[in-house]
Amino acid sequence: MNPLLSLLKSALIVLAAVVSARAADPKPSAMTPPKLEKATFGAGCFWGVEYQYAKIPGVESAVSGYAGGKTDFPTYEEICAKGTGHAEVIEVTFDPAKVTYRTLVEYFFKMHDPTQVDRQGPDIGDQYRSVIFTHSPEQQKIAEDVKIGLTLAKAFSRPIATQIDKAPKFWKAEEYHQKYYQLRNKKPYCHLVPFAEEK
Repeated sequence: MNPLLSLLKSALIVLAAVVSARAADPKPSAMTPPKLEKATFGAGCFWGVEYQYAKIPGVESAVSGYAGGKTDFPTYEEICAKGTGHAEVIEVTFDPAKVTYRTLVEYFFKMHDPTQVDRQGPDIGDQYRSVIFTHSPEQQKIAEDVKIGLTLAKAFSRPIATQIDKAPKFWKAEEYHQKYYQLRNKKPYCHLVPFAEEK
């Protein structure tokens, strides 16, 4: 056999083997999207909460919405009428490789007064209650551990009123509530803490 043809045949056999091996044992490419997780927090008016969480490195998105009530497809008017039982919340989508759930929970307790019941500052009503809605048993444990730790450390002069419950259905708020401060080029009047504040 012609030496050149023999060499070409060997090269093709090797190439076929490499392609077959890659197909049988695919390896994730550098472009594989990260495994994202969700977290849901209620800490008063969702405009300020969304504004702050959206700036944390590792947070992919923060969406304003409603959760924890009895009404399907709630509207802002219904929420304000205090007849739905829903809280104003933020659904955070984050990359756990860049920011941990514990960090997000610890930040939650820093960004508002978790000792207030059914209010946050001048905003009064059960829609402004302090609440963490967890998406897994692991999140539940972390949230409870952080709350217990702060209680034992007497981090606040009054008892922590934050509720910790399994995440219910999340209802996205009306579009005019999304990115409320960013789109209006305003700084929020509440929820200002150093961790995510603009430099």
